[in-house]
Amino acid sequence: MRLHPTLSALRQHKAGVLLIVLQIALTLAIVCNAIFVIGQRIERMNRPTGTVEDGLIRISQSWFGAPAGDDAASVEKLDALQRTDLATLRNLPDVQDVAASTSMPLQGMIYSGTLSLNAQQTGVAVSAAYYYGDEHLRPTLGVRLIAGRDFRADEILHRTLTGEAAPSVIIVSKPVAGKLFPDGDALGKTVYQDGKPATIVGIVERLQTPTTAKWGSAWDYNSVLEPIRVDGASASYAVRARPGREQAAMREARKALLAVDPLRVMPDSWGIQSLSQIRDKIYRADRGMALMMAAVCLILVVVTAAGIAGLTSFWVGQRRKQIGVRRALGARRIDILRHFQVENLLIAGGGVLLGVVLALALNLWLMTHYEMARLPLPYVGIGVLAMLVIGQAAVFMPARRASHVPPVVATRAA
Repeated sequence: MRLHPTLSALRQHKAGVLLIVLQIALTLAIVCNAIFVIGQRIERMNRPTGTVEDGLIRISQSWFGAPAGDDAASVEKLDALQRTDLATLRNLPDVQDVAASTSMPLQGMIYSGTLSLNAQQTGVAVSAAYYYGDEHLRPTLGVRLIAGRDFRADEILHRTLTGEAAPSVIIVSKPVAGKLFPDGDALGKTVYQDGKPATIVGIVERLQTPTTAKWGSAWDYNSVLEPIRVDGASASYAVRARPGREQAAMREARKALLAVDPLRVMPDSWGIQSLSQIRDKIYRADRGMALMMAAVCLILVVVTAAGIAGLTSFWVGQRRKQIGVRRALGARRIDILRHFQVENLLIAGGGVLLGVVLALALNLWLMTHYEMARLPLPYVGIGVLAMLVIGQAAVFMPARRASHVPPVVATRAA
């Protein structure tokens, strides 16, 4: 097929052609970046925590009138309150295991520090989140141990957060071990936590840090389990429910703890939550953003396709006599159909070329102002292909109607 007749026809409709080119370009630029953002949000929401999430529960509560001092008597009384709670929860029929636990993945409350190979903290230094708890912490969370052992009961310390007692042993995540000891010989080595020595007795495969904030994204899985039961007016517990009994365990835990101390503070909204509920809350904004941007993409694509179909239908109505003449001179239906498809391909081609430039420019602006990652070229390539396919699909029905115009009827039209 020669392009000269097609180009001549397009020159007669410059305004309409320009409008569709700009519409395709803007749609491509916005949709490419929006789909990239949606992909990032979905990837973020689907990040594994490293725990066995099904059946994992977090309990947060405070004792009314608990000691507020750091003296030995107050600390012992606070620890006694916590040990009573742990024993109460452990005796529930739908509870498999319980651990003292200051933090949980996605929960937000984070205690962190720096691990190094010497007390001066020079050379290699690794930022990590600290998970304080007892010997039940690793099994209760369901984190996979890939080397070494769990804590023993005689290794568990208890103190307030401001206390100075430091653990002699720790369990680290694989990313921490790999950064400190690239040769893979971390087990049994001594490291320094904020200048204090501790021996690595276990390595877990993966454990996400409690924070999902952007400032912690560089060390998402740098975690350390600490054999310390933290004493304070508030205490948190990790609970592992028996399979299929998560909701029952949550109801039983609330009743049992309130029976021990009816004056404790344990809000309905966040006092007892499953990890799945925490995940749903923490990623609610990401999910909403992804759905909103998906809706915007769908609207833009539909409007663009409707614009292409509408303009082509208008052109078909204007060219009925020309179509009839071509049919009378021997043009086949497939030739008429192909003419409009090639015409649309030229328009869409111009639109996607301009759209690629706009998409990259928009991404550069987002990178500068909102710290967005660079738009991968495959997203642009897929967007270009999608817009060309959508253009061909949108023009098909009007072009098919044009190909069915009878030559006699067309030549008699005014």
